[in-house]
Amino acid sequence: MATVLVVDDDAGIRESVVLALTKVGHRTLQADSAGAALQLLRDHRVDLVVSDIYMPGDDGLALLRAISERRDPPRVILMTARGTIETTALAQRFGAFDYLAKPFELSELVARVGAATRRVPIAEEQIEAAPPSRIIGSHPSMVAMYKAIARVAPLRVPVLILGESGSGKELVAQSIHDLGDRASGPFVALNCGAIPDTLLENELFGSTRGAFTDSRQDRRGALSRADGGTLFLDEIGDISAAFQAKLLRFLQDGSVTPLGSDKSHRVDVRVVAATHRDLKHLVASGAFREDLYYRLAAYEIDVPPLRARRSDIPLLVEHFRRRIATEMHRETLPGPSRAVLDALDAYDWPGNVRQLEQVLRRAAIDSNGLTDARAVESALQSIAPRAAEAREEHADEAPRDELVSLDEAERRHIVAVLRATAGNQTQAAFILGIERKTLARKMKRLQISLDQE
Repeated sequence: MATVLVVDDDAGIRESVVLALTKVGHRTLQADSAGAALQLLRDHRVDLVVSDIYMPGDDGLALLRAISERRDPPRVILMTARGTIETTALAQRFGAFDYLAKPFELSELVARVGAATRRVPIAEEQIEAAPPSRIIGSHPSMVAMYKAIARVAPLRVPVLILGESGSGKELVAQSIHDLGDRASGPFVALNCGAIPDTLLENELFGSTRGAFTDSRQDRRGALSRADGGTLFLDEIGDISAAFQAKLLRFLQDGSVTPLGSDKSHRVDVRVVAATHRDLKHLVASGAFREDLYYRLAAYEIDVPPLRARRSDIPLLVEHFRRRIATEMHRETLPGPSRAVLDALDAYDWPGNVRQLEQVLRRAAIDSNGLTDARAVESALQSIAPRAAEAREEHADEAPRDELVSLDEAERRHIVAVLRATAGNQTQAAFILGIERKTLARKMKRLQISLDQE
């Protein structure tokens, strides 16, 4: 077993991590700051450091850099509740072994510590590179998505991206392309849901001169234009059964036959598909071919909806504020006010990030900035009916007997975590990503009793 130094200014989190590591046999030391950690490293032999990033004084990245300059340095696992692409990239640059977003399962941390203390060559288990910063968000669900993108990007396998309309699926596809070995090749996007079958075949496979009325020249399809790169097929769940068969044929042999031609040519294309639909449900109902599903879904990535990562809204607002200021030929744009942020946080966002951008642009134009909550509310009311269609698309896909109120869903989740921690409220609060007193309030409101559960 190893000696692990746990560094976090939050005593509750620090003690939960220490307890979990001690239970599996590791020796532990504790520090509440980077300075205290460096002193312990001078006085003790340490095999691994598990440190939070954001702490008063020197942060975890400064500690990591100081450790990396030592002779025979211990490995470092960084933890953070505010993960960003930038911190992920810096962690890799300074040689962190791994990077975990809070909240996480203690069992996951124990497993990562086990991997770090096996002392395999670091190149084999180094943390993944971060995707490009065009994706905005630091919520733990986003950090988990970043790591999934980085894991699969270098592999030559098809990827299926799952997420609601407006959640950013094309940005994920672009990041997979940028981080892979095809980054220098073309990235071609095709929205399958917006094109009728006959035109979709032409768009995908191309056509020869004379294949259609008024077709006066050969036309290269998306597959040929993406040769050597990546083809992104958005809304793949909307294609017809007839077109599914044609797409499957290409995925099996890699050959393209333009409409109006009897000659085929091979292309080297990585296919990344996306859908807002439940493809497994469509397969079970016979609406989507099972063999095509498995061809497309060698690896799946879930894009979280905006309402599941509300803590990212201020980051997104700042990103769009700068973009909208440029569009309005302004050096800067006032806002957002606290009232505006409160209004945005209270909304359910059926249209996700795309709807948020539209709302902000409308409010900025109407009020010459983002300080007026009334302008935001007006924009929400104006844009909401169109965005609500995104939610209606999912209404008939979820089994009715699985739908419960938000309170009941929250109650079930808290009860499950409490059971997993044998009723330890400190550990449960850590896993849930909330303070212990907040957990106590929720237990009282939701009538959760440890004796009953």
